[in-house]
Parts: sequence; structure tokens; C-alpha cells
Amino acid sequence: METTIMEEVVIVGAGIAGLATALALKRVGIRALVLEKAECLRTTGAALNLFPNAWIALDALGVSHKLTPLYAPLTTGSITNVATGAVQQISFTGVFSGNGEGPRPVHRKKLLEVLAEELPPDTIRFSSHLASIETEQLPSEKGAAAASLAVVHLKDGTTIKSKVLIGCDGLHSMVAQWLGLSAPIHSGRSAARGLAVYPQGHELGSNVQQFVDIGKRAGIVRLNDTEVFWFITCEGDYRTYDPNTIQDEVLNHHASNFPSAFLDVVRHSDLSSLSWAPLMMRNPWNIIVGNVSSGNVTVVGDAFHPMTPDLGQGGCCALEDAVVLGRHIGNSLIANGGGKKSLPAEEMATVLEGYAKERRWRAAGLVTGSYVSGWVQQSGKNWWRKMLRVVFYSYLLLMLARYVKFDCGKLPGGDDERVGDDRKPDGSSKLD
Repeated sequence: METTIMEEVVIVGAGIAGLATALALKRVGIRALVLEKAECLRTTGAALNLFPNAWIALDALGVSHKLTPLYAPLTTGSITNVATGAVQQISFTGVFSGNGEGPRPVHRKKLLEVLAEELPPDTIRFSSHLASIETEQLPSEKGAAAASLAVVHLKDGTTIKSKVLIGCDGLHSMVAQWLGLSAPIHSGRSAARGLAVYPQGHELGSNVQQFVDIGKRAGIVRLNDTEVFWFITCEGDYRTYDPNTIQDEVLNHHASNFPSAFLDVVRHSDLSSLSWAPLMMRNPWNIIVGNVSSGNVTVVGDAFHPMTPDLGQGGCCALEDAVVLGRHIGNSLIANGGGKKSLPAEEMATVLEGYAKERRWRAAGLVTGSYVSGWVQQSGKNWWRKMLRVVFYSYLLLMLARYVKFDCGKLPGGDDERVGDDRKPDGSSKLD
């Protein structure tokens, strides 16, 4: 049976970007409905490094204290040239943070759980598959700003209308496509990732080990006393979904000449955590001049700025987006009296334009910096590329480190008690 539902805000996708955005809105007193096509929270991706800019965002969201006791900051690292055996030491303290601490690796699943448990139980609507998106103009008084509703149609026949639609639906975002943003492009490299488990414990300290070869770069990162995250990036368009094939290809082909420390970690992999896919990115110019927002529709996270993982900023930037968007929408609510239970629909287009303007240049810079970082670190045989890599680790890395000290700001004061008022038991209100 076809059903029409009205919501203040609809978010498409219950990944890091979607849940963080829903939480940011909750903190400023706005209830959002999150549509997720999966049957439960997605756990794709074993782990990610969260740099200082991400922790600032998590502070603003009010959840950083739930994660910091579980994950120790990284302090040092090493980069091994596989061909020569030469080792270069690096330090994370002071370079990548302003408080003397380095980045902290976290389980992606744990981050999602921490964000989700802060939301009302009816926030996420699972098994929700988008069929189409459109907008509906609202009648307005003469001289008043035009207002519209975003309308999403689900494959089960449900229609959901909202004053704001936010696409957090990842790399192949349907919302980004509707906005007219260009499709992500292949960076020329692919990556395999996994989580190694040592039930009796491992001897890897609080450091990162990287291994660089011609056209390849790999790394191992300690998560806790029994788990280690690993990755390897290679030139080309490799992809496979079979975990046994992934492990075999890494051990016997792509990393067969790598040090035993890396190979041992791969051998200890939890096969269910393995993935291998091409590294995609959006053309930075399209981020700068493209339609990041249109009317009352916008995008956050990978739907906005997919990037290669070489600066570790994909998830971090998504958390920044969430806070900035929450601040823009929250400020609009406050400016219109604060005590109102609904958003001023006629202002949402201007509000989202403000968010897009604030975020597009930083996002484009991170996409560019990540690509350049990967290209330099995974350089080939040319002498000048080898020299460029030395310069990168000595000087350019310090310049890029400024990106990870970015402060996205705080959220305006909100009233969580407003969330859920005047709603049916399922948190929504049906239209006649």
C-alpha cells in the first residue's frame, strides 16, 4: 500500500556521514529520518585513522569520550623501501596534532555504533531502497521567498517528503547524481584492506609501519593488543570480492617480496574483513563549481567528495561536513525563534548554499592533496620521482599536516527535548 510521510529532514545512507549528520541535527533540536538500504548497520571497511580534525568534530557531536579510552594515539612510524631495505622514521606527535597526540585508529563498526546509539531508536529506517527523487514547490505569499519540499520515492511504494534532503549515500550517490555532480573517476590505483587478529596478542607497538615498492605501498597499523589493520595499494584496476582470493593475491603476487612483518599480518587476517576495490575520487574542479546543493537538497561525505585514502581524511572530512551542516541548519532554526518545532522551509535553499560555500574549497583541497600524496608515495623507477618522494616526506608532508589540524567549529545550542514532539509512535506524521 502506498504511504506518504512528512519529515523535517531526510538523510539517505546510514554510514559515518549519515549517522554523524543525524546526530549533529539532533544536537541542535532537529529530528531527521535516515534511510538505509541495508537490513542493518553497514560494517564495510575494517578500520580508519581519525586525525585531530575528526576528534574536534566528534567533540562537537558529544561522543569523542566514548572512543578515546578504547584506542591509543599513534606516536611513531617507519617507511621501508622494499627494494633497498632503507628505513625512514617519522613522528606523529606535534606534526599531526596541536595537543601532542597523533591520530587514533578506530574500528569503523565501533564508530558507527557509537554514533547510532546517540540517536532515537526510530531514526534509521532500514531496507529502504530509493527509486527516484523530485522536488515539489510550496505555495508562497506574494514577495516571500519560494519554498519547496524534497520528495523521495522508495521501491516499496512509500513516498517521503521533507524540507531538507541530505545525500550521505556514498561513492555512487543517487542524490549526487540528481544534483548533477560528475561521476567519480578512477585514480589509477586499487586497494586491498583487512583486519588481522592475534588471539594471544601481537608485539606491534603504538606505531605505523609502511612499505614502499615500485607501484605499490602497504602498511600495518595497531588497533589494540590483539588486532592490526593492514592495507596495500597497487597501480591498476584490481577488484575481487572473494576473501580467499584477496589474501592469496596479496601474499603470493602483489606483496610476495615484502618484509615478513607485513606478510605475517596478512596471514592472520579475519577473512570476513577483507576487501579489494579501485580507489575512486571526484574531480576537484567539479567539487568547486558543481552543484553541491540545489534548493533544499545537498550531499555530505563520500557522496560529496570521494577521495583516495592517502591522507586518511575521507571519514574525517565527513565528520566535519556533518558538524558544519548541522551548524548552518541549527543557526537558521535559532534565528527564527528557536522555540519553533519546524524548520523555515523558505530559508533552506540559502542555508544549504552557505554550507556548500563553506565546504567546497576545503573538500577540493583534500581530494587533490590525497591524490598527490598517493602518487608521490607510490612513485616509480624514475630518479626524479624517487627524489620527489624524499622531498615529500621531509617537507611537503609537514605542509599537508595543516589539513588535519582543521577546526570545524562547534554546534549551536539545541534542545533535544523538541525531537519527536507531535509525532506518531514511529516518529513520523502522515499527510492526508
